[in-house]
Amino acid sequence: MQQYTLASQITQTGVGLHSGVITHVRILPAEAGSGRYFVRIDLPDNPIIPAQLTAVSQTVLSTELVKGEASIRTVEHLLAALAGMGVDNARIEIDGPEVPLLDGSARVWAESIIQAGLVAQTLPGEQISPPIDEPIWVRQGDAFICALPAAEIRFTYGIDFDLPAIGNQWHSWSFITEGKACNTFATEIAPARTFGLLHQIEQLQRSGLIKGGSLDNALVCGPQGWLNPPLRFANEPVRHKILDLVGDLSLLGTFPCAHYLAYKASHNLHTQLAQRILDCRLVRSSA
Repeated sequence: MQQYTLASQITQTGVGLHSGVITHVRILPAEAGSGRYFVRIDLPDNPIIPAQLTAVSQTVLSTELVKGEASIRTVEHLLAALAGMGVDNARIEIDGPEVPLLDGSARVWAESIIQAGLVAQTLPGEQISPPIDEPIWVRQGDAFICALPAAEIRFTYGIDFDLPAIGNQWHSWSFITEGKACNTFATEIAPARTFGLLHQIEQLQRSGLIKGGSLDNALVCGPQGWLNPPLRFANEPVRHKILDLVGDLSLLGTFPCAHYLAYKASHNLHTQLAQRILDCRLVRSSA
């Protein structure tokens, strides 16, 4: 087994969805075995925040990571792009509290990774993530997410909204790697943009959220349909949910071989499933 890092650096600048703060990001190659991690270069001593499940602090409308006094919010799109494009090790330097939303998808990140290229790395004694050998479930009301034994890594998601323009949608995507980066993430999942409901926007703004949201970086849906068409896919909303799921599960480091199936789930349920997977690993290793 090999790991991969970037062949050259990536730089991007943009506004954070919730904070409205403009931040600059520089993604650098990192040593084998170091994983994906953030560095808050605007804070004293440049604290490091690992992109790991143990660093998750809250999951309200985005995933936030914390290490000590340092935090970084809305990490899921960037982490999905890195994991989906096969980047195992990356140093992500950022000068603010939130990853830029860019166009609301992971397309810019994925295209930047393709342009930067990847370099193979050898990690002696690397531990391969064990496959899921029995179903693992998390449920809340009629929403659920599970990891099922499977012969390949696959993500399947379903959503259901009262708004006719969204309705009930399902999508399934297989994480196939040939040479690690040769998969369909860049074309099938990365371009799907985040979306919001028109009747919820004012309430979210009063709560101090989505300060950086606009029709340029998020799809907005109301009773009469989409305020800012056209969509990139007929089922773009549910594809974006797969994007979020890939980003959240990337906090495991590597994806255990399984079929990940979710319905009406959330960042909270995504990370709960990841924790259940870790707990099952610990139980099995101590048995």
